[in-house]
Amino acid sequence: MIEDSQNIELLRITTAGSVDDGKSTLIGRLLYDSKSIFEDQLSSIRDYSKTNRNQEIDYSLITDGLKSEREQGITIDVAYRFYSTPKRRFIIADTPGHEQYTRNMATGASNASLALILIDAKKGIVTQTRRHTFISSLLGIRHFVVAINKMDLVDYSEEVFEQIVEEYKAFAEKLSVESISFIPLSALKGDNVIERSTNMPWYQGSPLLDYLENVNVAGGRNLIDFRFPVQYVNWSGNEFRGYCGTISSGVIRKGERVIALPSGRTSKISRIVTYDGDLDYAFAPMAVTLCIEDDIDISRGDLISRENNLPAITGNIEANVVWMDTESMQTGKDYLIKHTTKTVKGSFSEVRYKFDLEKIHRIPAEFLSVNDIGKVKIELKKPLYADLYSKNRLTGSFIVIDPHTNQTVAAGMISKYKQVSPDKACESVKSKVIRYPGDKKEKAKSDYDRLSMQGTQCIYVDDEILQKGLCRGIAVDTDEYSRIIEGLCNIATESGVSVVLCTENEVSLE
Repeated sequence: MIEDSQNIELLRITTAGSVDDGKSTLIGRLLYDSKSIFEDQLSSIRDYSKTNRNQEIDYSLITDGLKSEREQGITIDVAYRFYSTPKRRFIIADTPGHEQYTRNMATGASNASLALILIDAKKGIVTQTRRHTFISSLLGIRHFVVAINKMDLVDYSEEVFEQIVEEYKAFAEKLSVESISFIPLSALKGDNVIERSTNMPWYQGSPLLDYLENVNVAGGRNLIDFRFPVQYVNWSGNEFRGYCGTISSGVIRKGERVIALPSGRTSKISRIVTYDGDLDYAFAPMAVTLCIEDDIDISRGDLISRENNLPAITGNIEANVVWMDTESMQTGKDYLIKHTTKTVKGSFSEVRYKFDLEKIHRIPAEFLSVNDIGKVKIELKKPLYADLYSKNRLTGSFIVIDPHTNQTVAAGMISKYKQVSPDKACESVKSKVIRYPGDKKEKAKSDYDRLSMQGTQCIYVDDEILQKGLCRGIAVDTDEYSRIIEGLCNIATESGVSVVLCTENEVSLE
């Protein structure tokens, strides 16, 4: 049974709406009616409902797991729930409705393919409805289902339903949306959740579960541009060397020619290794280990792509950024930009504008504060290999880390970049030998540490290290000693690794 369910398509859903629209109740009802709750969990929820809520079962407690959420009756954090039916597997992100937790809502929406927007039938469309729809659209979600909840409180009125539908459609015309479906329901009573409601005979569409089981959202997956950020190098002596990671986009086949960035070296795929054995081809979002025919220096943070289909190589980007930290953005300050498996330093050079999320328009801004969303320009200290977010959600996104606190302060989506040619980019990160005299060991080690922290692939070599290994028993002032150092440096730089060299004698290096 478990093995069979793994082959069923997975749909990631984010829920959004205002406080008290009934998101948690609806998700709880879906899980309850589809029998996706463990008996011990169900028993605990029933006991809590009777003791604290004076009711048989409060469906919202199935997702509102935090103590503070149960006490306040609202969702604060993002609650992820998994359930499956014979047709499909689901991961639902129950995100906060309160404006204060916009950053949490953005986190839950970042990996979703479909947004479930809830509207209270009595209240109609409110500011948070527009806010969450806009954020979901900005994060690349193109498929929406609008659940107009609490229809039992408006006597299941078709007129109320149609009025909300028309108002929402007028607003959504401004956004990049591929499909919107509207479903009238009552999460509390179960109307149109699992089965079609007899209380609304005027509605001829599918109930919510049936819609979620059958909606087609596969069109947003990029299977053209092959991108493979290297997460880990699996090496077992001379017998095996493979590069592990998750395919961000595209398809790769055994025997295809690829290029490793930033070195610019090319080779062919010799094996595609998985836990279940070798494959002839693999595609996003599979986790695989790639082996290549030639011995190329590739490490974590590098990216493998097709030779004739490269990502953008850029040092300057524009991006839509969701600011998540309580400390406001500082322009000019060095932050860490984590993009796929690579981390580089960068700084915000300009805030072009921020979005007024109530009126959905742009306003001038000099910086972003917590829960703000705006368009910014970022200057990078080293080039990234990226795509536009609209084209590739994984290689088009990044997070921003404060190097002093190690806190994630923002998430970004690339909308524009300044590109350089592949040849120039590879030259800009070309390996080299950095020479220091023997009495400058402390400065040499400091330089090595700085380069390593910036992500530069490099090694440190001095006389003490050499005389313990390669040059053991060889005098420092001999030609043989110099030849060994020269050979070591040539091997390293040819493999794309820089050398910080601190020796007493002069060595002739090209």
